Amino acid sequence: MSSSFRAPPVRSSDEIDVVALSKSVWRQKKLLLLVTLGCGLIAVCYAFLATPEYKISSVLRPAAINDLDALNRSEIYQLPPAEALLKVGAALESYDTRLAFFRANQKLFERFVQPGQTLEQRFEAFNRNSIHLILPDADKKNSLSAYVKLEMTYPEGIDGVAILNGFVDYAIVIERQRISADLDVIVKNRINELKGKFDSARSNYEVEKEAKIASLGERDTLKRAQLQDELKALRSQLKALRDDRIAQLNEAIGIAKSLGIQKPTTPSALGESRNAGASSVMRTEVNNQQIPLFFMGVEALNAELVALKQRKSDDFTDARIAQIAKELQLLASNREVEVLNTRKNEDIFLAGVEPLRAEMTRLSSLNIDMTGLKLVTVDQQALEPLAAASPNRLLIVLLGLVGGAVLAICIALVRSAVAARRDKV
Repeated sequence: MSSSFRAPPVRSSDEIDVVALSKSVWRQKKLLLLVTLGCGLIAVCYAFLATPEYKISSVLRPAAINDLDALNRSEIYQLPPAEALLKVGAALESYDTRLAFFRANQKLFERFVQPGQTLEQRFEAFNRNSIHLILPDADKKNSLSAYVKLEMTYPEGIDGVAILNGFVDYAIVIERQRISADLDVIVKNRINELKGKFDSARSNYEVEKEAKIASLGERDTLKRAQLQDELKALRSQLKALRDDRIAQLNEAIGIAKSLGIQKPTTPSALGESRNAGASSVMRTEVNNQQIPLFFMGVEALNAELVALKQRKSDDFTDARIAQIAKELQLLASNREVEVLNTRKNEDIFLAGVEPLRAEMTRLSSLNIDMTGLKLVTVDQQALEPLAAASPNRLLIVLLGLVGGAVLAICIALVRSAVAARRDKV
């Protein structure tokens, strides 16, 4: 037979009676209210007495391609829009750029001035706590385009909009000046390089010209020496031939005298003269042998001998001597050398320098208006904020009330526990 009677559970001494504890806490509702209101009042005081801080931002995006077309078409300095944005972003993040802007606009930063601090220390506080550069996350693929965002947090009483917009404009101007300076240096270096190549071509031309003149002079000198040697040898030959002829004439004169030949005769005629009694007969003599010289007779031979001895030059006896004299006369002056030496503008004769001259002319006349170069597009300028970014008064008051309530409950629980322990004692 079963019974429906159940014994009430026995509570141990360590169990907590939640109901009793709640009643104990509720009995201290005045304390709860006072502590909660006190913490809330403190939160309200902080929320309304703390200096408001404002937050503004400026967003930069890549410039249009046509904005950088003049620079890129120069073929000297290539700057895609994305790279130009990164350069401006690097300038915005640069410590030197920020410090230079801080120094140039100290009136805008008077609120950051603290007694006993140097300018660099005041700037360090501003740079570390007030301004931040934000770049797009490379891992996010949903970004429509690249951008650079600059955020600034500043307390009330500071013209943050003027500071941020002024700093963005300053960084763009600084980067534009750097690019302009880089372009000038590149152009000057390129022109100097082209001038070096042009001077090298001119030096090579001068060396080749001098070598050609020397070669022509050497060739003429050699030819002149050869002709003079030939002329000397030819004159010696002609003199030797004349001496030989004189010796032959002397020998022939002696023979002609011994034979009594005074006038030119022939062997047949000489034989007939020997036969004095013979009748007069006309003869025709055919002989293929050379008649000896003495048959010319003493008178003819003496006349030729006298002429040869009185001769002062044998040059007219050989046509080659006149030809040599002509060639020597032509070698007296080399017209090609004279033309080479009388060139006034030798640059026009340089070979392969037309591209160099054209490039130097192009670079010298290169005129890019760097003052109007648009490196980036300011997609969003900093504007006056409608409300302070901090402190969030409503949130602070709510947190103060919640924190006060929790603190009051904790105090009430502690008091209840102390009272319960005292009753047991």
